[in-house]
Amino acid sequence: MKTTYGKLFDEEELEELRAKFFYVNEDFRGTKRIFFDNAGGSFRLIAAEQAFYDVDAIPDCSEHSNELSHYLENVELKGLEDIKQVIFNAEKGVIYPSYTASQIMMEMVRILSENTSGTNNVTTLLEHPSAFDSMTYYSDKYDRALRIAGVNKETGGVDADEVISLIDEDTAILCCMAASNISGYIYDIEKIFTKAREINPDIFIICDAVQHAPHGILDPEKYGIDVMNIAPYKFFGIRGFSVAYLSDRVASFDHHRLLGKEKNDWSIGSPAAAHYASITAIVDYVVELGSKVSEKYRSRRDLYEIGMTRIEEHERALLEIMLEGTENAKGLRHCEGLKVQMDGKDLNTRDFILGVEFDNIDCEKAIEELEKRGVIAYERSSTSMYSKRMVSAFDSKGVVRISPLHVNSVAEVEEFLRVAQEVAKL
Repeated sequence: MKTTYGKLFDEEELEELRAKFFYVNEDFRGTKRIFFDNAGGSFRLIAAEQAFYDVDAIPDCSEHSNELSHYLENVELKGLEDIKQVIFNAEKGVIYPSYTASQIMMEMVRILSENTSGTNNVTTLLEHPSAFDSMTYYSDKYDRALRIAGVNKETGGVDADEVISLIDEDTAILCCMAASNISGYIYDIEKIFTKAREINPDIFIICDAVQHAPHGILDPEKYGIDVMNIAPYKFFGIRGFSVAYLSDRVASFDHHRLLGKEKNDWSIGSPAAAHYASITAIVDYVVELGSKVSEKYRSRRDLYEIGMTRIEEHERALLEIMLEGTENAKGLRHCEGLKVQMDGKDLNTRDFILGVEFDNIDCEKAIEELEKRGVIAYERSSTSMYSKRMVSAFDSKGVVRISPLHVNSVAEVEEFLRVAQEVAKL
């Protein structure tokens, strides 16, 4: 089924996809629920969890010389290849693995701040705290003005021209995310980063892609990005592991490493091959989605792009249904007693994340009432250090963040709409 902005998976294929993930219909206790909190994590791909478990159970060390050690080394190399060449589509640069994406972000802002010159840095009001706070801290430390692009209350995002207007030949670092984890707004990074390089060819560009990675295609080298980070736990995978693409010029900067290794080696300590096995399972899943509509052999990256496009189209169709409704349920834009905040009208510029504000109760209470009715969402409140800056920019005290995934169905959206209207009448 096609909508104005997307195309749904057919029912048979959607059921096949749902069966590939843990706890889509109910939680681990057997309690029925609709899980719309995937921006805080994501449904776990069964194959990714199993791949991690199978490899992690092997006691051998991939850096030793026995047969299974070589097997583990190959698992790691395959995972690195899938990260670099398939997910990031990178021919150059290196991959930087770490514990969390926030750690990567803060470390890279520090390192770039130490290795660049300029009188100012540029970022946006919607950045994740790990980006915004580190840009603030190191701008102060190195006596650089921090220029902050404000929000567009009509689109729910940040205008490209607003960001570009803050950049000049003395801008040291530009930190601009791929998509917002509050509004779902997809930044026009092609325009922003291309123009930034025209203004200052030496500028360093950081792009937080943690939120966008499960919903769209990443291509850092195409846009001249120096640092781009992702978190697999938000991409059907495992917590406790994150990676970033680093451009060659950034990879050569001094950083913590064993001195016997290459200067551009960013991996410290024994690698956890299980995490790389899990990544490969995720890429396999997306590639399989792409192969279902491809009539001829294509590269693994090509099939990955096709698969991610199919994910994006299904989610965008669900987003449209959530906002406009069906013959069975009134859409959020047409419900009394609630408002969709940050409601950009062009759905082509949005990942499937919504902020809903209820007239009668605050977001914390709304979350409780939704859970009583079998819906799991999350509050983004002005009392939280993680969201105050963002929701306040849209004149809101807090929203219920709704973040489905591509395995969610029209029936689940309709049920949520019924529940949301019930909560709005309390």
